[in-house]
Amino acid sequence: MSTATEEHTHTFQAEVSQLLDIVIHSLYTDKEIFVRELVSNASDALEKMRLKQLTETDVYDADAELAIDISIDEEAKTLTISDSGIGMTEAELNENLGTIAHSGTKAFLEKMKESGDNADVIGQFGVGFYSAFMAAYKVEVATHSWQKDEAGHTWSSDGSTGYSVEKNADAKRGCSITIFLKEDMEEFCQEVRIKSILEKYSNFVSFPITLNGEHVNKVDALWMKSKSDITEEQYEEFYKFTARAHDKPRHTMHFSADAPLSINALLFTPTENAEQFGMGQMEPGVSLYCRRVLIDAKPEKILPDWLRFLRGVIDSEDLPLNISRETMQDSALVAKLNKLITKRYLKFLDSEAKKNPESYLEFYQKFSRFLKEGIATSFEYQEQLAGLLRFESSLEEKGTETSFASYLDRAKEDQENIYYLTGASRDAIESGPYLEAFKARGLEVCFFTEPVDQYVMDALPEFKGKKLVSADRAEIELDDIAAEGEALSEEDSEKLIEFLEKELSERVENVESSGRLIDSPVAALTPKETPNAQMRAMMQAMGQEMPEIKASMEINPRHEVIHGLVKLIDSDLDTAKLVSQQLADNALLAAGLLESTHQMSSRMNELIAKLVK
Repeated sequence: MSTATEEHTHTFQAEVSQLLDIVIHSLYTDKEIFVRELVSNASDALEKMRLKQLTETDVYDADAELAIDISIDEEAKTLTISDSGIGMTEAELNENLGTIAHSGTKAFLEKMKESGDNADVIGQFGVGFYSAFMAAYKVEVATHSWQKDEAGHTWSSDGSTGYSVEKNADAKRGCSITIFLKEDMEEFCQEVRIKSILEKYSNFVSFPITLNGEHVNKVDALWMKSKSDITEEQYEEFYKFTARAHDKPRHTMHFSADAPLSINALLFTPTENAEQFGMGQMEPGVSLYCRRVLIDAKPEKILPDWLRFLRGVIDSEDLPLNISRETMQDSALVAKLNKLITKRYLKFLDSEAKKNPESYLEFYQKFSRFLKEGIATSFEYQEQLAGLLRFESSLEEKGTETSFASYLDRAKEDQENIYYLTGASRDAIESGPYLEAFKARGLEVCFFTEPVDQYVMDALPEFKGKKLVSADRAEIELDDIAAEGEALSEEDSEKLIEFLEKELSERVENVESSGRLIDSPVAALTPKETPNAQMRAMMQAMGQEMPEIKASMEINPRHEVIHGLVKLIDSDLDTAKLVSQQLADNALLAAGLLESTHQMSSRMNELIAKLVK
């Protein structure tokens, strides 16, 4: 019990009710936050005391352990949070806790009106202490400064009429805050409730926290330590604890930075991708801390959505601790953190890919969908993400994956484009008509075989200044090369094209003679700025109606089938029409643009019947 010899009573200014309303109703969404705020203040006071002990020898109660003690009195309905920190003098009590009734009140309210952004002003005024009034009808603070020649005092307030300060000869060094709980807040005098809050927000506070004598925070904040002081086993155990995982982390990225923001981060890539097992979309798994105190366990904007597979911790001293979850989502500082961490992680992956290519390919097989999602949704990271893509190509053996960087190393000196093809498989791509022209010219073509790849490639315009071009596009111009076989005469070529354009007018946009084809008689090419077959199939699967398109058709003037068709026009027009339709069927089918195969089957049977006769 305090021994009071003198009491000074202060009346709150008119603005206090408005300020308390902001603190209680606007800054904090969850009532439990007040416990986090008071523990955080206690931790700050202990850190200041620790620094004082390095320079001062004449300290009050010098042997007191630097710790936080929390006690609950269920009968009295009180919660007490005590620390052995730096404490306060009477003048400091009036200055720090009296700010709510003095000039700080007006300044705070004016700032709130000017900015409209809580995050920018909360940290400037230290109003976290007053969050206690969300749960309390009265708050008492018993305190003694670290200075020996100062007296102890008790500050008391109901948060509405005013506050009083009286001397307290029994006060220990530091602060002991007693919260007298409102009737509807009695859950906060239950030990299990307070323990869960401490484990949620304050597990990594650097000073011991006891609750009714039990040590609560037993896990080290590894992200604040030097990498050289941490073993792989410790990293693994920390990952399992924070991610609630049973596997080992695939990658561990631990770094600190002072500029442009003060950051300590410890991020883990899991071994397995849970989304591959049909478990639905993962929730964000990187928690946001400020000086070891949790701000948000699952912040939605601390990293892009496509990095939701990451687990771990980001701690930044630059973030105001007194920040609500809603305000945090719109914070400019959080946006800076997002950009810095994302770039750093992508740089880390690039380094891993170069140092441990086999290990990176294992990661890529599990997590490539996330990288591709990033390409499609985050323009500013496309270059970095594109460099992380892996795929097979026409110049690599089957099963060997390469990258765009390696492609460019092999490309011809004057080559302006990176060519690619999408398809169901490598075999399907290689059996189509589009690759042969590039092979004949020594041009490498990248193979993308996942359903999402066409969407990704459409979103990715270039890499390192080289335009990405689908090899099945009609607008591609390739150099002429010497090819085997005699080409149609100009007269025969014109006659055939006129015939085909008339016969196939409802099915193709136009017919051209081209040097693109080597082994195939014809090919259907997707018109410029038109979704190709893979994209059309993907959009149709999403329920979108796709307008009918007409492909461009190219003929190989050296192919024996084409020569034979020219002769059929004069000798057997009906068969020539059947052959031309069948060739169109084959070309459209290879291009994935044949909507129905029913008529194709009928024509095939009719052709077979003619051959049999």
